This record gives sequence, C-alpha cells and structure tokens, in this order.
Amino acid sequence: MSGHSKWHNIKLKKGKVDAQRGALFTKLSKEIILAAKGGSPDPEANYRLKMAVEKAREFNMPADNIKRAIARSVGPSGAAEIEEIRYEGYGPHGLAVVADAATDNRNRTAGELRFVFSRHGGTLGESGSVTWMFDGVGAIEVDPAGKAEDAFIEEHLIDGVEDIEYDEELAVIYTQPARLADVRDALRARGAKISDVYLGMRAKTKLELQGAGLHAALEFLDALEEHEDVARVFSNLDFSSVPLEALA
Repeated sequence: MSGHSKWHNIKLKKGKVDAQRGALFTKLSKEIILAAKGGSPDPEANYRLKMAVEKAREFNMPADNIKRAIARSVGPSGAAEIEEIRYEGYGPHGLAVVADAATDNRNRTAGELRFVFSRHGGTLGESGSVTWMFDGVGAIEVDPAGKAEDAFIEEHLIDGVEDIEYDEELAVIYTQPARLADVRDALRARGAKISDVYLGMRAKTKLELQGAGLHAALEFLDALEEHEDVARVFSNLDFSSVPLEALA
C-alpha cells in the first residue's frame, strides 16, 4: 500500500488535481463530516477529525469550508445523508480493487463507479467478491523525516506494529485494526510525523504488471481516485516493481 500511497501523494504534490480542486474539497469535506459525525465536533477531542482538518488545511481548503463541514455534521439533518460504502471488483488484467466511498446517493455512486470499471475493462463485483484477497489492517502513514530505513524501522517497530513499508518520502506502519489507536498514540508520543491514520485493506498477494498492462492499471486507479465520492482505493498491484517514472 505504501507504493499506492506514495503515488497518490506525488499526484497531489504535483498539482495533478488542481483542475479538480472543487472535487478535492468535496472529498475533504466529506471526510471532515464523517469524522465529526463519529465523535466530537472538536478536533482536539477527536483525532480522526483533527487529521481530516489538518489534511484540508494542507491542501489550502478555506477555513470557512472547514467550519461549514463540521457544522453540517451536527446540524438539523446531521450527516445522515452521507454514508460510507465499500465497493469492490476487478480492474484491467485481473487487478483486484477495493474502493471506500462516502456518498449521499448510493445508487448514483454505484452507477458511476460501474461505468469507471467497465470503461477500463473491469467489472464492479458484489460484496465479498474481492475482499477475501485482502486482510483488514490499521495503517499509519509517517514522514521518515530523513531517517535511513534501518534507523526508521528500529525506532518505529514498537509493540503492536505488525509490519513497516518504508520509502524515503513515506512510510506505512501496519497494525491489527484493534491496535490502531494504541499504536498511533504511542508513535505520537515518540514524536512521529504522522500524516494519516485509517483502517485499510492490504493484499495477501501482489499482482505484478509491466508495460501496457501497468499503464492500464494506473489509469484505472487514477480514474477511481479522481471520483469525488471515492475516499480511498486499495489494490493488489505490486508497486514495488513499478518504475518511479510511471508513478510520477
């Protein structure tokens, strides 16, 4: 997943989504609404909300937008209109994909995602059609802050950590889902530069693609991530074998 996360971050940093800033703000707003709905509307008392607000600020989302999103979560209609839904299926060349979405119209979102899958030679499947190929994990994205791989792993391999995928720009620390909050708090106490925390999916086995197959897979994942209702995408693509120029 670290390869996928790194690829996603590279796209954001290069401004690839600037042309769709409205869609980006919609995604960020939904993340804030759901985070506030699931706990306190005070970011200092709700870690998920705090991370969502920090991410929104990182991408220059106006403060008024952030305040409106938080207010919407506790307004008369609350965030009841927005629900989290998991979609899964197969992309090009047998790529297995799980997409977590936040939507106020599940029928519309399902139809649009079905079209994305179909357009790229894939098939949107039923619940459970792909998730058996993944393990549920807790994931904590951390900035290595210049630390070498051995030093970073030694410092962050604490109780509750199952695995670490290191990259000089981004590392992903994996936990059991039930241990995510404990490990997050322990890493924060150690001064780790955490950029994201979430419950995710990690493929049990990876699919290695090259050439045209790899290009088709990345285009498909790109299309999924650009959909304004899609919050996160998990796949079994082996990013460790993907050339850096393909990620950029």
